[in-house]
Amino acid sequence: MPSPVRGVRIVVASFSRTRFFRRFGPTIMPPLERGIARLTRGRTQMSGLLVPSLVLHSIGAKSGLERDTALMYCPEGPDRMLVTGSNFARDSHPAWTVNLLAHPEAAVSVHGRRIPVHATLIGDDEREDVWRFIEQQWPGYRGYERASGRILRIFRLTPTG
Repeated sequence: MPSPVRGVRIVVASFSRTRFFRRFGPTIMPPLERGIARLTRGRTQMSGLLVPSLVLHSIGAKSGLERDTALMYCPEGPDRMLVTGSNFARDSHPAWTVNLLAHPEAAVSVHGRRIPVHATLIGDDEREDVWRFIEQQWPGYRGYERASGRILRIFRLTPTG
């Protein structure tokens, strides 16, 4: 990865692990993400200006309704994506991870293009290798897991179409 990109990611990763961001990020980020998505007709997420981002279209575990969630992702090869349920280092898993466990067939929008995907929960057998890969892209990202006090759910999203 080019060093300027890595430098920006290190700064963004450090800021995103601050108490300030963990406290106010859950309140501030979603409305900002929705506003940018509206302005760009879904082609750009605000977080996508700094990090690879997607919109996950999952089916609600209880409601059965489609739910959209803007997420940062880590590209894995030319077409697979890794998403981590950090939930701003809160002590509970984010709802979208429960949705994927109940309904692994989902879709993502990347740069305004909708792609059907199958979500697979990363198992214990490959968890450490996946974390090493993620932290090559996002140094210190596993700090969310330590701060949350829980094992973060990581999903591999594989295109099905």
